[in-house]
Formats: sequence, C-alpha cells, structure tokens
Amino acid sequence: YKRQGMANGILVVDKPSGWTSMDVCAKLKGLFQERRVGHAGTLDPMATGGLPGFLGRATRAVEFAAESEKEYIAALRLGVITDTQDITGSVLETRPVAAGREELEAVLERFRGEIAQVPPMYSAVKIGGRKLYELARKGTEVERPSRRVTIRALEVLEEADVRRDAPCGFEPEPDTWFLRVACSKGTYVRTLCHEIGQALGCGGTLSALRRTRAAGFGLEGAVTLEQVRAAGDPAALLLPVDAYFARYPALTVPDAALSRAKNGNPFPCAAADGDWRVYGPDGAFLLLGRCRGGQMKTIKSFFEV
Repeated sequence: YKRQGMANGILVVDKPSGWTSMDVCAKLKGLFQERRVGHAGTLDPMATGGLPGFLGRATRAVEFAAESEKEYIAALRLGVITDTQDITGSVLETRPVAAGREELEAVLERFRGEIAQVPPMYSAVKIGGRKLYELARKGTEVERPSRRVTIRALEVLEEADVRRDAPCGFEPEPDTWFLRVACSKGTYVRTLCHEIGQALGCGGTLSALRRTRAAGFGLEGAVTLEQVRAAGDPAALLLPVDAYFARYPALTVPDAALSRAKNGNPFPCAAADGDWRVYGPDGAFLLLGRCRGGQMKTIKSFFEV
C-alpha cells in the first residue's frame, strides 16, 4: 500500500468532531500514500460519524455513492436561535420553551416526505459564483432558492437508543430532544432543526449531529483515524469497491470477451436485462455494466489499468 496508486478500496471513517470532510481525505492521502481520495457526502466540522472514503480506483464510485440517502442522530435544542442554525454559531435569540414531547411529535409530521428547504447562509452552496458562507462571514445575506428534499424518517429517539449509536456528544440537556433523521442528498439537518423550532414557536438549533448511515454503509465497520494510523497494514482495513455495488447481481465475463470488456466495448451477454457487477475469469472486479438485448455496455470500469 505504500507505493503510489496501490490503495484501492473503501474505508468508512468515523469522523471526529472538529474535522472537515476534506481534512479526513487529506489524512487518508498521507496514511495510504494515495493521491486519489474522495468521500461520499460532506459532514460539517461539528458532526461525527460515518464518512465513506474512496481510495484509488474506487474514487470512480463516488458519483454513485454521493447520490445515496443519509441517516443521522440529531440533537435538537429548543429555545435557542443561532446565525448558523447550529450550536457553533452566535446566539441571536433565546425564548422560553413550553413544548413537550407531544407537541414536538405533532409538529414532526409536517416535515416528513418531500419538503422545500432553503439552504442556510452558512453553507457551501454557490450563488452568483460565491459560496454562501463567504458572504455570511462578511455579514451579507442573499436570497436563496428553495430546493426539494425528502425526509423519509423523522422520529424522536429514546435516550437508550442514542447511547448505543452516539456514545459521546449527546448528553441530556434541558429542552433537548434526540431525533432520527433519514433523508435524501442535499438535506441540511440543522435547517430542519431550525424550522422545527420555528414551527413550535420557541426556535431551535442543532446541538449535536452524528451520521449513522451513508452510501449504504452503517457504523458497524467504521474505523477511527487513530485505528488506521495504528494498523500495521492499513490496506487490510479497506473494503473492496464492489462492496458498494453488492445490491447488483454478479456475472463473470468469458475469456473470449475479456479484451472487449476491458476496452470499454459492448460484449455479448447471456444474462437478463439490467445492471450487473462484472468480474474477470480471475475473479477481479472489472466494471458495473448494463445488459440490454444480449449486449453488455460499461457504465463504469473499476479495474486497475
């Protein structure tokens, strides 16, 4: 793994608080001596949890993984409104809280399903070629178009469930509720918390966030950067890139069609129409392909040239 370009695979990192997603990628580049490193889904610095890192040839799968749904545990602190919509920002206002669990659960129903969400000013969304957070730091607020996002699950969690999946950073505090949020790409959980607080009339902010699922990977196999650093052979921690495509059926290309497959040309396919994981005769993962009418076309190749 120490030779440039020899680390190929997926590593689900349990991102620590205070690190950006790109900080994690930069650390992985050094630990694996691999310049090709990407990730599936940005996490704010304050957040912890699953950040799937894609190394080497596996970076070609990032475009598929980035579109996936995410799942989080979020701490919603009621009665506090900040300029960033999370606890890292400046407090703009505090209000008394009269809402209890019954009121909170009644309000959550409004936010399930497809909703319109306006990106926060402290975000990397670009307006007129400028990132919003750059404008926000200068005290400028601009109009942002809303976007459609989908909240597939939104529920109040019991403290025991939080302890299991978020062992630190989620301490019980007054007027704080823990939520499970499963959502589409592009959803801002801090904006969701801000809007739930608005709906309750007391305001709210995100006080802690932990991602528990991204790109189809949970936290069961996640590793910390300290564990990667301490590993005698970090490459042994990597999942093969085809692990991400495990939901697709697999087939092996015959020797006669191997050259065409590796050159990106269509080749005969006796399989049913649909998308397939395609392997070489030696068992090496070659590509994700689409079979139609007896011909397999490459969607994306993954073998090392």
